[in-house]
Amino acid sequence: MEPPTATLRERIEAFELDEPATKLPFTSRLAREQAWTHAYAARVIREYKRFLVLAMEAGHPVSPSEDVDQAWHLHLVYTRSYWQRLCREVLGQDLHHEPTTGGSTESAKFDDWYARTLDSYRRIFGEEPPVEIWPAAADRSHDVSHARWIDAARYWLIPRPGWLRRPKRET
Repeated sequence: MEPPTATLRERIEAFELDEPATKLPFTSRLAREQAWTHAYAARVIREYKRFLVLAMEAGHPVSPSEDVDQAWHLHLVYTRSYWQRLCREVLGQDLHHEPTTGGSTESAKFDDWYARTLDSYRRIFGEEPPVEIWPAAADRSHDVSHARWIDAARYWLIPRPGWLRRPKRET
């Protein structure tokens, strides 16, 4: 007799991003690139997996928090893991990353999607999303200054002195 098939949620939770034979596993790379502790990166990965559940079960477009989006961006670089193992084998369908095209209409759309994502998180998981990873919709800023988009091991990022800044244009 065959064992029952795992549910989608169980398959997502069991999905392993860290390859056992690698010297720099996914969690360690995420922690290094974002200047997070390994423990925090592991928590973000747990929430990334929950985001995947939401993307499949919410019934509406979803939008990740900034930290979850960082995990998603990195996972997309691991093309075999993402497209073959996750999308095809675990989810059974492709899950495309659809970034904003900019502008106030797009901003309003993603704000709405994010608020709905938080509501669905509460409905599907029966608990509040952790605020350090999923800030409240009203507290969410489009300022991604806390995100690490620069390789700090290779570059310095220092603020430009005020006397070198370009004046704002009047419109």
